[in-house]
Amino acid sequence: MSMAYAQTSSKQSNSWPKQPIRIIVTFTPGGAPDILARILAESWQQSLGVPVLVENRPGFGGNIGADHVARSDPDGYTLLIGTVGIHAINAALYEKMTFDPVKDFTPISFLASTPNVLIVNKQLGVNNLHELIELAKAKPNQLTFGSSGVGTSLHMSGELFKEMTGVQIRHIPYKGRAQSLPDLVSGRISMLFDNLSSSLPLIKAGEVQALGVTTLKRSPAAPEIPTLAEQGLPGFEAVSWFSLMAPANLPPDIQNRLNQLTRSALNQPEIKNRLLANGLDPAPGSPKDLAKLITQESLKWSRVVQQSGAKLTQ
Repeated sequence: MSMAYAQTSSKQSNSWPKQPIRIIVTFTPGGAPDILARILAESWQQSLGVPVLVENRPGFGGNIGADHVARSDPDGYTLLIGTVGIHAINAALYEKMTFDPVKDFTPISFLASTPNVLIVNKQLGVNNLHELIELAKAKPNQLTFGSSGVGTSLHMSGELFKEMTGVQIRHIPYKGRAQSLPDLVSGRISMLFDNLSSSLPLIKAGEVQALGVTTLKRSPAAPEIPTLAEQGLPGFEAVSWFSLMAPANLPPDIQNRLNQLTRSALNQPEIKNRLLANGLDPAPGSPKDLAKLITQESLKWSRVVQQSGAKLTQ
């Protein structure tokens, strides 16, 4: 690093923040990324004394919002709630990307993870995974599964399910969970992979039937829901995770400050318990740990995308 750059970086950091901060969420309001963004915004506003705004920019599996952040100035005022879809799936899924999911971003911190859960319309008449697989095999391409967008971990959960069971079900992508859940409840789609944190209220209210979570262990937030792995799909694992990212070349001092602010917020007992109760497991960490996770997850999901044969143009 040159002396001039070091002085500029230090000057930027010492004066940061002087204006409102925007956190871009690449899905519609109400889901796990939106919940996390609003928790950070509330905490940061109190400690920084500047407005922290949450802006929802859904579309193309998160690519629209991520592209906006990638093209923004690396000054700490435009941030992104990163997802497994944006940073580990979409590069393999889309034929052309307008940004590089690794090179165009500065990792700040892992935020939280949540199991996905397979939920079905109650009128479908199935009570467990075995019955669903039997029905799907008896009616090839007649059942449908929704997701919050092409390339999301919810979509890939469905592709992994199809691959491991050999069933033929049609994918119906939505712009976000807010649109897909009413269609599931009304019966317009047969099933849905959703973040457990988002669907728990509907499950508890008895409006949908939960068949299994997509982690290898049951979730403490809903220990009564079995895993798909324990119901005859050994090794089935698909976790939705969320991170805080900034545009590439963010000054290290601002990166470190944001990391400290994030850890401080998510380690508060009240916030931690609130997230756990909603099925989200907060685990803020270092930028280095986040970068390592993205590399590992990219390798895993690129194989699933390749095996599914899915390809999209944007």
